[in-house]
Amino acid sequence: MNGLVDRHPIRLAELVAALSLGIDLGFGQPMEHVLRQCLIALRLADQVGLDDADRAAVYYAALLVNVGCHTDAHEQAKWMGDDIALKSKKFEPETSAFRQMTDMMRMVGAGSPPLHRIRTGFSFAVSGRKDFDGMIAQHARLARVLGEQLDLPGPTLAALGASYERWDGHGWPGKLAGESIPMTARIVQLAEFVEVAHRSEGVEAAKRVAESRSGTQFDPRLVSTLCDDADKLLGDLDAGSWDAVIGAEPSLAIVLTEDECDAALIAIASFVDLKSPYTLGHSQAVADLAATSGARLSLSTEDIRTLYRAALVHDFGRLGVSNAIWDKKGPLGAGEWERVRMYPYYGERMLQQSETLAPVARIAVQHRERLDGSGYPRGLQGSAISRSARIVGAADAYQAMREPRPHRPALSADVAAEELRGEVRAGRLDADAVDAVLTAAGHRVVRRREGPAGLTAREVEVLRLLAQGMSNRDIAARLVITPKTAGNHIEHIYTKIGATNRTAASVFAMQHGLLPEEGFTTLP
Repeated sequence: MNGLVDRHPIRLAELVAALSLGIDLGFGQPMEHVLRQCLIALRLADQVGLDDADRAAVYYAALLVNVGCHTDAHEQAKWMGDDIALKSKKFEPETSAFRQMTDMMRMVGAGSPPLHRIRTGFSFAVSGRKDFDGMIAQHARLARVLGEQLDLPGPTLAALGASYERWDGHGWPGKLAGESIPMTARIVQLAEFVEVAHRSEGVEAAKRVAESRSGTQFDPRLVSTLCDDADKLLGDLDAGSWDAVIGAEPSLAIVLTEDECDAALIAIASFVDLKSPYTLGHSQAVADLAATSGARLSLSTEDIRTLYRAALVHDFGRLGVSNAIWDKKGPLGAGEWERVRMYPYYGERMLQQSETLAPVARIAVQHRERLDGSGYPRGLQGSAISRSARIVGAADAYQAMREPRPHRPALSADVAAEELRGEVRAGRLDADAVDAVLTAAGHRVVRRREGPAGLTAREVEVLRLLAQGMSNRDIAARLVITPKTAGNHIEHIYTKIGATNRTAASVFAMQHGLLPEEGFTTLP
């Protein structure tokens, strides 16, 4: 979107705070849990006398601490049935390692028929537990990756990278302990758990949680600081949490130009897309297609920029729905469909409090509405659906058809175009919006087959399929090679790009333009 006129500076805090509301949903927590933990963390930072640079690190680390935890939601749902239910257990009372393992084994294959649960349990015992430990260890690293993409300063990146370390050294990845863990990370971790206990049962419960883990998970001195002045540090957390957090940003505030805002939204949208291997790169592809379509419909420069941003954020609400639904290969039940129908509304709730994002929220929430009233979440009809929302809806529908989904392979360009025209004939999609989208899609260019980091053309093919969640056997069948050969390719890919698992490989593929495989011509 370079070349569009700047309107006003934008605070990165608004974008990150909006994302934090989706993180809440992904952990089964009420919205503003992360905002309240941010306020607690800032109060602790003030209490121990941190300077502005470290207070800024506490601020952004508190808002982003768990952002990496949804990047392998596909694997979490594969083993445990419901990734959101699994993550919600993070804040349960600490128990013995044996009890934790027993509880985890009870969740393996949850929601599946008995025979499938037995098979899944066997597979988990053989290889899944090791994979699971690796997933937890990478969450902080991936949060740091997003921090790097948002150009956050070094102290913030250090805090994010140590988010899951423990005072006793038994955290993840288990490389730091005690004073070697940045103070900023220690403060954020204590604030996170204390907020849940305080919200659930009050100040005394928060003190009990802190004291029960003092010297193991938490820094004993920080626990003493909290407990000595708990009423002050935990008081009045619900009074205008959004405004309080945005207003509490340290003096070293990060202000963005319009183009920097777009870049930040691209980074965040790409992280949201990581929730499922079926949506990698989806949001930016929809945004490029929608913006090009908007230009063809002679929208103003300002309206095109708003349209572009609405397309980038249109799927933010997906964070609030389990991958047990998003990645399901069979038909969805009535209850599952009701949860799907809520996700645009979740996205609206995430975005609407931000002055910057409220205009795009009003478009994004309507992208699944249909002219005949058959859409969701509100069943709007005709003129009640904005022109921009009609464009985003058509672009999203076309791009989704061109991508694989758990219940079907990707459709060809011709088939997708005919399906889209069929939606117009049925009275569900706007004819002008569809025509603009299909015209824009006609400017497709196939991206290079040779990849970065020395990847061969075949390795690029394997990487794309791996990122989509395919097993070695599935990749072998698709490329007509043996599973052993597929495994060798994956090993070589990991070595070349410095990855150790599918999620990290997916991040690499999106960062280097390998997903989605086809792109659109964009505005100059």
